[in-house]
Amino acid sequence: MGLSRASDPKPVEPAVASDAEVIDALNAIVEVSSRSGSWTCFDRLRLSKRCWNHKRVWRMNCQLGLNIPRWTQKRTSKCDPVLLHAGAVVNQGWARDFMHDLLFVGRRFRRIKVIDGANREALCIEVGIAIPSARLIRALNRLIDWYGAPGSPVWAMAQR
Repeated sequence: MGLSRASDPKPVEPAVASDAEVIDALNAIVEVSSRSGSWTCFDRLRLSKRCWNHKRVWRMNCQLGLNIPRWTQKRTSKCDPVLLHAGAVVNQGWARDFMHDLLFVGRRFRRIKVIDGANREALCIEVGIAIPSARLIRALNRLIDWYGAPGSPVWAMAQR
């Protein structure tokens, strides 16, 4: 007849019949852990010696409604930022800055720096491998003894 084999129409199977095995396997995986995404299901199917294409597994996952929305970070509110004003007078307010870094050998160390808000003078720097709260309280008490509490009139009287 001179017709090619490609022109011969093949009988079309219904999609549900050909995908029934994939659907059953996906339902079995989801029964064990309900938060499995498409790629997790695909990996588990591969481990159980099922060689289906990842696009087919994803399509069945979407048709069954098993696709899970991604976890996203919560957005901060879009209100106007409040500007921080530095004090106009020395010792009106202090700022603490916690930092950490690595030594050349890979060991971590931490620094706490207390600065004056008005003239940006470093009042205290504590450095150590670990800085417990008792050490921070001791350093702040030492600063209060030396300069007076921030915003208190002790510093203004000492300047006279």
